[in-house]
Amino acid sequence: MKIYNTLTKKKETINPLEKGKLNIFVCGPTTYNLIHIGNARTFTSFDFIVNYLRHKTFRVNYIQNLTDIDDKIINAANEAKEDPLKFSEKYCKEFLIDMKDLGNTAVSKYVKSTEEMKNIISQIERLLEKEFAYKTNDGIYFNISIDPEYGKLSGRTALQAEDAVTRVDSSSEKKNKGDFCLWKFAKENEISWDAPFSKGRPGWHIEDTAITEKEFGPQYDIHGGAIDLIFPHHEAEIAQMEAISNKKPFVKYWMHAGFLDMKKEKMSKSIGNIITLRDLLKQQSKETIRFFYASAHYRNRIEYSEENLENSKNGLDRINNFILNLNNQDDKELETTKKAFYAALDDDFNTPEAFAKIFEYISYCNKNKKGGKDTLSFFKEVNNIFKILNFNQEIPEEIIKLAEKRLKAKKDKNWEKSDQLRDQIQAKGFQIEDKEDSYLLRPN
Repeated sequence: MKIYNTLTKKKETINPLEKGKLNIFVCGPTTYNLIHIGNARTFTSFDFIVNYLRHKTFRVNYIQNLTDIDDKIINAANEAKEDPLKFSEKYCKEFLIDMKDLGNTAVSKYVKSTEEMKNIISQIERLLEKEFAYKTNDGIYFNISIDPEYGKLSGRTALQAEDAVTRVDSSSEKKNKGDFCLWKFAKENEISWDAPFSKGRPGWHIEDTAITEKEFGPQYDIHGGAIDLIFPHHEAEIAQMEAISNKKPFVKYWMHAGFLDMKKEKMSKSIGNIITLRDLLKQQSKETIRFFYASAHYRNRIEYSEENLENSKNGLDRINNFILNLNNQDDKELETTKKAFYAALDDDFNTPEAFAKIFEYISYCNKNKKGGKDTLSFFKEVNNIFKILNFNQEIPEEIIKLAEKRLKAKKDKNWEKSDQLRDQIQAKGFQIEDKEDSYLLRPN
């Protein structure tokens, strides 16, 4: 399998540091609100990818962090007149509920940043000792001018419009404009932790390297996240960990998911153009939302609209209806389709191409009356990766009898009775689609 590596700017064959095993870390949410469907797009993309890597028999240890202390959390908690840690804990729980409701189950372990203070403090001490870090009147900062390779992931050292901005990076005493905060000294009546260099709390970037050093060691296989985290967040992670360990590369493969756009704008809480995942799950099934995410390549932008969601629902209905009505024989076309499907996923997880092969196969089977038990087994494999299909659509005997009566009425050219029977079927929660000398039934 090949993936696009943001660090090298090319597709590379996955070659784990330890044979057969992959350590993967993906940046999780900052827990001060419910996640929106743009956040969910990233987490679901990596849920798909990890499921596929496990399908390919890699032993995957997939860690995701939960940022549960941060400026945004403190500000939101203050507005709500709540304790920041209790406030963030509430949204940690809501996030996990949302992930379960969406069907994202690939993560091996979630780690909160506040659980890693000992490791965070240890990393900052080592950076101070090696003189990569320095103190100001308000915190401890990383000196990017000492690191000649700073910027190697993104190809730059300055912020741009679509970057996720550092939470704590402004200080009149910084040595360089791009220096980023490792530790923010405690303000009066603000939550803080004891540390040898002063009471305070961590900057945004240090929590991730503290977690991964503990879980994986100084180097690991894959780091993922949304594309706006490339700079400065992931750039800072590389600088920190490679300075601490003196081992390169810190991460072998960097993978980044594209934005979900709302009317050509990135969906963002700061812009205010958000739809929460929870609200969308009230309107659409988790399977439809997951298939909507899979309809675009994970690295590309995807446009949210009701029309695009409806197209995803219709496409999913087409696959489910095909599965529901399988009753014929397989042939060699199935093996051709399977090979093409997995070849697409092996090519940087090209889901649009993979599903195009499935729809081509469905058209072939419908035209040639093919598709049997081996086809069903293949679609179960597909579902183990994407969790989008329904294999439990049982049509009640009562509905089948009405459909058979309608088929006879049509053959007898009794159109009035045919229409009446169709209406009865629809009133009981099913749709009927006419085929030559047959029909397809599906739930509404």
